[in-house]
Amino acid sequence: MYRTGWRFAATLGLMSLTQAATAASDDDVIPIEVEADKTGATIDRNVFGQFAEHLGYGIYGGVWVGKDSKIPNVRGIRKDVVSALKAIKVPNVRWPGGCFADEYHWRDGIGPQSARRATVNANWGDSGEPNTFGTDEFMDFVSQIDSEAYVSVNVGSGTVQEAADWLAYMTAPATSAAGKERAANGHPEPYKVRYLGLGNESWSCGGAMRPEYYTDLMKRYARFVRNYRPEQMEKGAEPMQRIAVGPNGPDTAYTEQVMKTWTEHDWAWNIEGLSLHSYTTGGWPPSMSSTDFDRNAYASLIKETLGMDGMIASHSAIMDKYDPDKKVPLVVDEWGVWLEPAPGTNPGFLIQQNSLRDAIIAALNLNIFARHADRVRMTNIAQMVNVLQAMILTQDEKMLLTPTYYIYKMYVPFQDARFVPVNFDAGTYREGNVELPRVDAIAARGKDGKLWLAVTNLDPSRKATISASFDGLAIKAVSGEVLTGPKVNSINTFDNPNMVVPKPISGTVRKNSVTVDLPAKSVAVFRLDE
Repeated sequence: MYRTGWRFAATLGLMSLTQAATAASDDDVIPIEVEADKTGATIDRNVFGQFAEHLGYGIYGGVWVGKDSKIPNVRGIRKDVVSALKAIKVPNVRWPGGCFADEYHWRDGIGPQSARRATVNANWGDSGEPNTFGTDEFMDFVSQIDSEAYVSVNVGSGTVQEAADWLAYMTAPATSAAGKERAANGHPEPYKVRYLGLGNESWSCGGAMRPEYYTDLMKRYARFVRNYRPEQMEKGAEPMQRIAVGPNGPDTAYTEQVMKTWTEHDWAWNIEGLSLHSYTTGGWPPSMSSTDFDRNAYASLIKETLGMDGMIASHSAIMDKYDPDKKVPLVVDEWGVWLEPAPGTNPGFLIQQNSLRDAIIAALNLNIFARHADRVRMTNIAQMVNVLQAMILTQDEKMLLTPTYYIYKMYVPFQDARFVPVNFDAGTYREGNVELPRVDAIAARGKDGKLWLAVTNLDPSRKATISASFDGLAIKAVSGEVLTGPKVNSINTFDNPNMVVPKPISGTVRKNSVTVDLPAKSVAVFRLDE
């Protein structure tokens, strides 16, 4: 809960709240103290991961158009989408799902296109699934965007043998039977599978399993689904990381059982991650409009998303009990704003618009993940193209970048940066009976040594004058970008693609401090030159 006068003290990757003596008035300057001489955990670049499920137009039309399409493509994959994703340095892509993954049989999606088995996507709108985008096409896609593969294997309706054969097809040398089959399909060299999901939502669409049943099954997959790629098996290489199904939102049953089971692992099996799924929905089933909403709806959704911090803290405490050295990361591999499907669309396609509000929610979540960087080392927003809180929308040959996309682009300097503690009085923003912090902020020192500061003004009607000080550092210059718009429900459309785009923002520099006027309902990222 957020109270007037509570102070945000983000130190060494964890956010604590200590009550300030008095609340700042509406007209006060908001001071931010950046402890620039200190650093905490690394904000792993994988925190900025993406998710691409076979769902609606997420793959077909969004990524894959086919080699014969008039839309510019490379081997069937859209050039414009590839270019946009490369610009935000996507670290990993989770595929093929989601609920779809636990009904996906990989052999349907390999070999000659004309010979592939068409199926029905029963999870998402009962649409046809041509399987023209399969394993080899996905690996081509992640290669084109300079990313890593996060493959989710079918634990719900598949078998250990099927998953083992799939990993052999992807990673075994060309001298093996599996490798020869891959080579015959055009790729002699083994693929790199950096991350492997051992099922998806096994507490629900992945099989409605009891935690105890899942962990018994998980151990078999962790043991027998092997990565054979020589480069990942050498000493000092990047081995494949196996990510177990974890909690559904605040429910701790899977967290307890999986982590308890992990403490009993031996040489024969292991896991290297625990997943968490949590969406900002405004209630279930999602019924809030993505475009037609007022400030009360804006405030209620912001309040809900800020609950991510407490949820992560709750699960982290359980993980700390079993894993005090934090060897197993918490992987938030499904999160984002899930709203009512756009009117007139197939409700199973989860098509929604993307507004300035959603961009602010994305920034707040990324800030929370950064504060928990010691435990949260990977996340995947849902989803990448045309589905839920997408980075990109496509319409035939047209492509549109959403406000959320621009948050990811502005936050690129935080990838693999070292968290820097900040202290500030967040102030208060009220809307009806909802009370929220007025601002949020994180800082980090990039891989190039530069100091970066991100500040979000949640208040939709008041600017915030930010006065940032930097513990003895002499700041010579400040440069930055700000994302804002006329209204909280401002969106980019194909007719008006530049409604919400980053614009330059500057401030006043005085020795070791910077003063900036931050517009209402905005997110800004600054580089501080020392």
